[in-house]
Amino acid sequence: MSILWSFFWPCVAIGLLVGGLTGTIAFRRSARRNIALAIGTALTLVLTLVWSGPLGAADRFTTRVEHDARTFLDHYEMTQIAAHLHHGPLSRHLVLSGRADDFQTAEMVRLMSEQPGVSSAQWTERPTGVPLLVEALVAATAGFIFGLGLAYLNELRRHNNAQWNW
Repeated sequence: MSILWSFFWPCVAIGLLVGGLTGTIAFRRSARRNIALAIGTALTLVLTLVWSGPLGAADRFTTRVEHDARTFLDHYEMTQIAAHLHHGPLSRHLVLSGRADDFQTAEMVRLMSEQPGVSSAQWTERPTGVPLLVEALVAATAGFIFGLGLAYLNELRRHNNAQWNW
């Protein structure tokens, strides 16, 4: 399973489940629609934050990417180069450090940027990527909107079939 898949899929699933339940409640009771949507949105964001932080998904993601980068560097016998994800805030930007010539620096940046879970790689500490938490919240929001859409379609089907009394 892909590193990104194991981190972002639960975020999308959280949004999908909460969006489906919120939509089911909101589309049946129009008087409380705005309250239900606000509570559902807040619940999606809070659950995603809990998944990423206290439940340790971001730490597992970081550990896995840095382990893969270290394995990759060891395979190419580049033991004097270190690689870690940019922290403060955590992003998928891989920071390389150590002694290397010009060819090695250019090739390591190119090869490390292609590693699963890495958005970009550089030899500097400049933050260039979107924070991982923002990416997780966007994935959860997309799942939430999709869940709302499914709940709306289900409510349309239920409303349309209500005329039939078999």
